[in-house]
Amino acid sequence: MNRSRTPIALAVPALLAIAFLLLPLVGILARTEWSELGSHLTGAATVQALRLSLLVSFWALGLSLLLGVPLAWLLARVPFPGKAFVRSLVLLPMVLPPTVGGVALLLAFGRRGLLGPWLEDTFSVTLPFHTSGAVVAATFVSMPFLVISLEGALGGLRPRYEETAASLGASPLRVFRTVTLPMVAPGLLAGAALTWARALGEFGATITFAGNLPGTTQTLPLEVYLLLQDEPAAATSVSLLLLVIAMGVLIALRGRWTGAPATGGRARRAVPAGEERSGGPAEPKATEPAPGPEEVPGAVAGDGGGRWALRAEVTGFDRLTLDAEPGTTIAVVGANGAGKTTLLRALLGLTPRAHARLTLGDTDVTALPPHRRQVAWVPQDGALFPHLSALANTAYGLRARGVPRAEARRAAQAWLDRLGVGHLAGRRPAELSGGQAQRVALARALAARPRLLLLDEPLAALDQTTRAQVRHTLRGHLAAFGGVCLIVTHDPVEAVSLADRVLVLEGGRALQDASPAEVSRHPRSPWVARMLGRNAWPATASGAGGRLDLSGGGTLLAADPVPAGAEVLAIIPPEAVAVHRERPGGSPRNVWPGTVREITASGSRLRVLVTSDRVPPLVAEITPQAAAELALADGAPVWTGVKATEVTVVTL
Repeated sequence: MNRSRTPIALAVPALLAIAFLLLPLVGILARTEWSELGSHLTGAATVQALRLSLLVSFWALGLSLLLGVPLAWLLARVPFPGKAFVRSLVLLPMVLPPTVGGVALLLAFGRRGLLGPWLEDTFSVTLPFHTSGAVVAATFVSMPFLVISLEGALGGLRPRYEETAASLGASPLRVFRTVTLPMVAPGLLAGAALTWARALGEFGATITFAGNLPGTTQTLPLEVYLLLQDEPAAATSVSLLLLVIAMGVLIALRGRWTGAPATGGRARRAVPAGEERSGGPAEPKATEPAPGPEEVPGAVAGDGGGRWALRAEVTGFDRLTLDAEPGTTIAVVGANGAGKTTLLRALLGLTPRAHARLTLGDTDVTALPPHRRQVAWVPQDGALFPHLSALANTAYGLRARGVPRAEARRAAQAWLDRLGVGHLAGRRPAELSGGQAQRVALARALAARPRLLLLDEPLAALDQTTRAQVRHTLRGHLAAFGGVCLIVTHDPVEAVSLADRVLVLEGGRALQDASPAEVSRHPRSPWVARMLGRNAWPATASGAGGRLDLSGGGTLLAADPVPAGAEVLAIIPPEAVAVHRERPGGSPRNVWPGTVREITASGSRLRVLVTSDRVPPLVAEITPQAAAELALADGAPVWTGVKATEVTVVTL
């Protein structure tokens, strides 16, 4: 393998920098009297200073965790005025000279400081020249390491995990305890280790603020300072001890502080090809009707037999009104940026872009926080909690709502079994294929006993066979669901087979809200028409015998007359487009020359994309036999024809 050579102009300074950093450490090793090392480190004063250093550093770590963890969360998650100033304030002790920090502490907490007299009069607490003062000084200089490390970890954690936990019924504190902290544990541990190491080695602020009293504030770094005057060899030995501790902490972090990839750890399990596509070798087949929700412990439909209609008035980016009776499933479709995900997040109460006045059944939940709305959400990527098993993930919503552990796990196992992933209950998300993880996420939402179910492309990660099986199971559940379900999808099969209504969004507004059959026959959106596999051309009616002036250029003749000036959508089924190698005669009133640009398979037929300088691109659907007889290939010149009676015109 060829590797580019390192430029000498960069290599030499880099090596000098390494030598500059290494030589002082080598100096300590070279000057250490190894034969006297034991006696130096076991001297009474050194042992006393070491004990005090450990006491001070661990107390400083505890205070840093108590105060720094909430501060890091605030900086990472909450926008507020003056945030940049607060972050600069956190960083200040890292760049401030330690002695200046000690002076600042003295002026704030000393006997003549801002708070010192009050602390002494009210609590009889005097910080200077006391062990507690050494703790305060160590905390002041070391806490920034924890805050910065944890804030970085929180910044790298997608909020979607926390939002999903909230939608499952977990309170903010429970989300923080059971999802946020476990997921940022590496960053927290790295910050804690650096904080402890920095507190252990603190010198300047301690001697300035707390003094240098043996047994009270004389920590190990201060002991080194005294030994340098009388016993330089002993000072070198104690310095070596502090050096070993600091290097041990940095080596244990293995680059986590600098952001370098950590080695080791559990690698993602390689899922065999058969499992990736089908969900595992023991994949259950959906050949029998799925059991009703009442057969599953803790199932939604069995949650008191409730029936919850939906009424929502959404304002902001999305502006629409939704009314649906219990048991209604609505497919939400539209182009990217149409407002589909914004609608779901507004119903969840998770976005400032749109506000939803939401009523479920007889309860107005508008003012309730997300975790109390009983609105379950499955995001596009599933957002499974990586530190929990599939079973624990599925039981999470039930546990958050107070269901006993054993009952929640039984219900979770039942839902996993229904979706064909029960045999994977003990695996963590990293050990699941994409399709398996998506089914676990779906089971988790269904098990949470929601009143409103929001599914954001829940079957997108599944292959066609598995998608059909899961769609069958989902349809069986939705048939008995007492609430309303909204499914964002780009799959027309899902929209038709699962939904009672199709809501078409465009620019955050409802363009069409009708039955799947009506939307299929008369789509009012070019995007939806194309999603359904039809040619859709925006046009303006000229009023002359069904003539349409196409927005993309050219004209089209339709059988049904349309009032002049009307904005319409002309829809042409691909199977109604005839393809010829020569100009056809006979009945077609719409005939255009063109060029074949692409041929793709669609089931047992072929879809042929034809471009022309007279009309927009047109898709025809023909049999493979016809394509062979016409000798179609990319770049072949052809003629296309469409009968006027095959053109459906929808007034916009």
